[in-house]
Amino acid sequence: MRIRWVSPLRGSRASLLRQNERDDAEGLIRIQDQAQLADLESEGKLVPLPVSIGLRVNPSLPPDRRYCRPWTALFLAALARSHYARFHRPIEIDSAVRTVSFQRHLEMINGNAAPAEGDLASPHLSGAAIDIGKKGMSFSEIAWMRGWLLPVQTADKIDVEEEFHQACFHIDVYRDYDHTPATPRRNSGASLIAAGVNSGSFFAKLRRH
Repeated sequence: MRIRWVSPLRGSRASLLRQNERDDAEGLIRIQDQAQLADLESEGKLVPLPVSIGLRVNPSLPPDRRYCRPWTALFLAALARSHYARFHRPIEIDSAVRTVSFQRHLEMINGNAAPAEGDLASPHLSGAAIDIGKKGMSFSEIAWMRGWLLPVQTADKIDVEEEFHQACFHIDVYRDYDHTPATPRRNSGASLIAAGVNSGSFFAKLRRH
């Protein structure tokens, strides 16, 4: 099926505020430093990124930042599987969990970085957010990604900010994603049609291992 144009999923100040409010409401802490990060990993509250044939990690991302929340891993596995089935190539994670100490350093060297504190703090500090790189993606892949993500955002399972300076899809995944996956009804939205998505297989429920 030919993939048609799908509008960008642009971020906004309101979106960043909403992500922080939602993460706070879900009881997610902002991870302060490497020691707290290691504790969350040992407790299973952070899990490794679900690397597979359909999902790879940018080699420049340090090993201690290749973690995310369990429900974010479920989301990534579903997205990667669907993308690979359509395009036979992997998506790439550019960024995942960050600490407050690292975010403060990032603020000093990157004028576009979100703050480390406050109502507009980076959602990466909770471990629930990831960035999927757009570099190397074809027009069709970007349109497909927009069409795949939009219904999930509409179902209030994620918030997406499509970034152009950093060329990525920033996605904050919410805790209830793994309880009630957002499965759109067949032919339920124009975005699915535009993206050429087979909504009957749009999501496969994943069991927690």
